[in-house]
Amino acid sequence: MKGLLISAPSSGTGKTTVMLGLLRALADDGLAVQPFKSGPDYIDPAFHQAACGRPSFNLDGWAMGPQLWQAISARAKGADICVAEGSMGLFDGVATRGQQGFGSSAETAQAMGWPVVLVLDVGGQAQSAAATALGFRSFLPDLPFAGVILNRVASPRHERLTRLGMERAGLPVLGVLPRRGDLTLPERHLGLIQAVEHPDLDEAIADYATFLRDHVDLDTLRAAAAGHALPQTPSALPKPPAQRIAIARDAAFSFTYPHLLEGWHDAGAEILPFSPLADEAPAADADIVWLPGGYPELHAGQLAAAETFRAGVRRHAETRPVHGECGGYMALGEALIDKSGTRHQMLGLLGLVTSYEKRKFHLGYRRAVLQAPLPGFSVDTALRGHEFHYSTILEQPDAPLAEVCDADGNLVPETGSHRGHASGTFFHLITQEETA
Repeated sequence: MKGLLISAPSSGTGKTTVMLGLLRALADDGLAVQPFKSGPDYIDPAFHQAACGRPSFNLDGWAMGPQLWQAISARAKGADICVAEGSMGLFDGVATRGQQGFGSSAETAQAMGWPVVLVLDVGGQAQSAAATALGFRSFLPDLPFAGVILNRVASPRHERLTRLGMERAGLPVLGVLPRRGDLTLPERHLGLIQAVEHPDLDEAIADYATFLRDHVDLDTLRAAAAGHALPQTPSALPKPPAQRIAIARDAAFSFTYPHLLEGWHDAGAEILPFSPLADEAPAADADIVWLPGGYPELHAGQLAAAETFRAGVRRHAETRPVHGECGGYMALGEALIDKSGTRHQMLGLLGLVTSYEKRKFHLGYRRAVLQAPLPGFSVDTALRGHEFHYSTILEQPDAPLAEVCDADGNLVPETGSHRGHASGTFFHLITQEETA
């Protein structure tokens, strides 16, 4: 399972541009390219799939045990090469060990045997960039390392000086990307905008591919790919919570980890998408309604006015389960207050009231032990997930769904809640915790 992992010393260095351009360039060369994302990210995988045509999956050493890790890595079957995108900086993770590690991209590279391609923003420095690269190369001596791509190079002189430093450090330079201000993707408070919202995504990715092809040695990159063997008898992906799953899918609700949807599909579940923003009701014969996370705060007025959607979900909740994650949880609540202070009536299946008027940052892994059943999971089941939002809880009057801790085991107040057939969590589910 040959592959590469695209990483960087920190966020904001241009690794997403490199990732998307490389995926498209390799696919244009006729390769079957399997993308992955290291860490808990539900936005980047959609961009990866748009770039190369294959679904992208997360690999996360903190949240995932060996069985799920093997099941996800086995999705590379039939691919010619794997390309993974790291999260944050190469060695960034959490302080307390999870199911297999601390959640860093370096751990993913080691576990898969994928050499690291380090993308360096060399703006404002020249030979000194080699000291940074050498530190990253030496920090874990057994970490597979392919070389560096120099980004935001200002001039031929700047390139020459920076290369001198890399030669002195003995580090291969795989490419040199000139400084360009038109290559960044639009962002929002959770990072990139969603792939479905980009007006010219295919054209943008094609531009990245041309840029990479002009300035990166793709043949050398391909030759540097390496990796461990695929698991011969991989475990199955997570099972579905029901047979017929009505799932909200539009610009307001789209954040679901790809391996969950793939597992549900593999197990024979019927995935029935519907759009709350188009005022569509969930399928009347669905066994469960699932509202993923997303950006309900940007569409709160439209959701409040979507009477067909609201009536359909309420009718379903009279007899069958409805579950929401993060944005979906907020939509199940009594009200959502947007950043301007306007209060919007939500579904009212739970008493939750959230506000974006005064933003509060919530970010991190979550371990949740259920205090009430959740569709597909019984009481006392330990789940692992990730929370990322800017909303503030004003009211959360219903019974807590789980005891929820951060990665270090500290209790957090975002317990989720349940009432009748409705339930919700602020964390996005990644998996059930594996037992030894």
